[in-house]
Amino acid sequence: MPSGAHLIFDKSALKALAPDEAVWLDQFFLSNITPLFFMETLADLEKEMRKGRRPEAVVGSLAEKTPDMQSTASVHHSRLFNGELLGQENVPMDGRIPRGGGNVVELDGKKGIFYGKAPEDEALERWYRQEFLDIERQFARVWRREIPNLDLEGIYRFFGSWFLIGKPKTFAEARTLSQAYIDGSPPEDSLKFGLTLFGIPDTGRQQVLHRWVNAGRPPLKSFVPYFHFLYSIELFFNLCIAADLISRERPSNKLDIAYLYYLPFCNVFTSGDKLHARTVPLFLREDQSFVSAQDLKAGLRQLDSLYSALPEETRKSGFHHFASYPPLDDSYLVTRLWDKHMRPEWRAGANRPPLDPRASEALRELLDKIERDGKQATSDQSISIEEASFMQITRRVRRKRGKWERFGPEVK
Repeated sequence: MPSGAHLIFDKSALKALAPDEAVWLDQFFLSNITPLFFMETLADLEKEMRKGRRPEAVVGSLAEKTPDMQSTASVHHSRLFNGELLGQENVPMDGRIPRGGGNVVELDGKKGIFYGKAPEDEALERWYRQEFLDIERQFARVWRREIPNLDLEGIYRFFGSWFLIGKPKTFAEARTLSQAYIDGSPPEDSLKFGLTLFGIPDTGRQQVLHRWVNAGRPPLKSFVPYFHFLYSIELFFNLCIAADLISRERPSNKLDIAYLYYLPFCNVFTSGDKLHARTVPLFLREDQSFVSAQDLKAGLRQLDSLYSALPEETRKSGFHHFASYPPLDDSYLVTRLWDKHMRPEWRAGANRPPLDPRASEALRELLDKIERDGKQATSDQSISIEEASFMQITRRVRRKRGKWERFGPEVK
């Protein structure tokens, strides 16, 4: 069964969903859960606890709705950003989700990838267990220290001096201006300014510049594509501040914009935030979609109504029997998103019968064998997903979500 289009949501999108609607989000999308989701959700945790509210009352309902079966905790953007600048990381820019904890293993003469628990996965498991204070120490407090240090007035004054022929009047104009500077300036000047904008220390800047010169001074977009993408967002944000398109009175706007750092790692981005609705589409590839939280909620509610009308015996048989794929009727939003973002042959697969129990058992035995007998390859070996003969990701999931039993009685 395909996992579904890769999707990123923010707090507003998940908060809008009812528990039964969130079940279908997890069934038909592979969610990229960004560190920013934790930061955004937990940002006010300490403040609310000072009012006498328990952590569970603040964010517990969101944890209950967070996808746990088809979800991946993304690597923090700073790790990818720094790794790429140093030539140590090839960052996927095509919708794949960067994840940590992968080891190359060998089994029966074939190589594959076994994903153990990366720090991001461990944080996600604590989130499901509602151990919010541990996650808050890891993510949210760091973010709260950074936000007050933003000198928005300084940004306003410095970048305001760029507007020689008037301020951009729309987000689209600010996007065009930022891109014109990055790609239209002399490459070395553009690279130096970008490194300074991100606060890279002098030693690091010199190291990156030396690597760029040795590579033949290529365009930034081909030399460091992820840095180039983040650079365009960061400069765009600063120009919007200077042009009074984004308020200087709300530092948390910086967190909202930071969600855009993860856009290369999804097919679909969903949010109920007005700033996201006006800015995210400006940075999407042609093969990506922005879906409002309201529209997503309506689409998932439509699916919940469809499946709730099935006979009780069918509903209890498990999702793999009646909801491995969305309906073929393209009046459903989820179906249209699958048509756009999944391989075309998914529709043919939807007409195939469920996997034979004997095949399911054989697959389970193979996965057990990979985990038990797979030998880790030497540390200097690495392979891409395309080169892997097999890949295994393990996780614990809840059998029941909302009113739904997701697995039939035959599943242990």
